[in-house]
Amino acid sequence: MIRWHEASDAIGYAVTDRLGGVSQGPYAGCNLGDHVGDDPVAVRANRAAVLRALGHADLDLVLMDQVHGADVAVLDAPPPQPPRTDAIVTGLAGVVLGVVVADCVPILLSDAGAGVIGVIHAGRPGFTAGIVDITLDAMAGLGARDIRAVVGPSVCGRCYEVPVTMVSEAAEVAPEATAVSWSGTPAIDVASGVIARMAARGASVTWLSGCTREDDTLYSYRRDGTTGRFAGLIWREHSGAEAAGQQR
Repeated sequence: MIRWHEASDAIGYAVTDRLGGVSQGPYAGCNLGDHVGDDPVAVRANRAAVLRALGHADLDLVLMDQVHGADVAVLDAPPPQPPRTDAIVTGLAGVVLGVVVADCVPILLSDAGAGVIGVIHAGRPGFTAGIVDITLDAMAGLGARDIRAVVGPSVCGRCYEVPVTMVSEAAEVAPEATAVSWSGTPAIDVASGVIARMAARGASVTWLSGCTREDDTLYSYRRDGTTGRFAGLIWREHSGAEAAGQQR
């Protein structure tokens, strides 16, 4: 259920896996995606269990309607519906931002001093469209200067064979995204490209290694087709003043 978790007085981070949960069939385990054909009751139960394990309520969760684009939603209040976007940045405390994936790169962003957090869904189309830099610019617009990026598990370059034209597009953003598959054909390593762009922008990077296609404790669309989604989650804790203000 919880693959990785780190928390301080200011920021909390987590990445889930498919272990635990109540989903059945091709979604078996802790599927957190409600757009893949799974039983909505099971998805809600899985989300509630994950949030409970992290000390949060169901209503704290803010997900995205992910579309493989490069748009960023800047939130100053919890949205009534998941915004149609592939990145969110906010200075809100108490909300849990989430990105759901099954091969794409989940990215968690924070500047604890500035009180700014963000998430990115970085698939190949979004990466080549510049979503990493666009989101970092949005973070800077909220005052973030000392950014940490947690880059979660995704499909590795050896398992992501693509046409050579797609490799060229990714290489224009970051040459480090160029890869060769297990069979020696052109491939893309989106995570390496993400890490390179983050480093070029001065962000510190924590990479959580693991290939979704090779690790059956993670969901992988490229491996299984019909399958579930795991998540990257980040939240900003309430400061003492904010907590006192909410109690009034």
